Amino acid sequence: MITLYGIKACDTVKKARAWLDEHGHAYEFHDYKTQGIAHDKLTGWVKKLGWEKVLNRAGTTFRKLPPAQQQNLDASKAIELMLAQPSMIKRPILETKGKLHAGFKAVEYQALLGSA
Repeated sequence: MITLYGIKACDTVKKARAWLDEHGHAYEFHDYKTQGIAHDKLTGWVKKLGWEKVLNRAGTTFRKLPPAQQQNLDASKAIELMLAQPSMIKRPILETKGKLHAGFKAVEYQALLGSA
């Protein structure tokens, strides 16, 4: 089973969902802005991918933080920020068959999932 995590209104998430639909992949969508994200789940992503890849530092939510909160980050601080404001989580995050992928690029999804 494929689970796609993201925010429904995000353009990149929309592209990922469209790609999955077009290629016949059934998936469950989890909107972490409305449904939240479990601490254990987020911690697992950070352990597997690294906080630098999971934290969306390019997004508006992160950039609006005071400089003191943006500096001296580590995994623990990044997880706290993302739990407090899920919009700071990279999107989408795709989980399938023990694999985890952050972001969306069609070529990467093709390599990871192939065609259904």
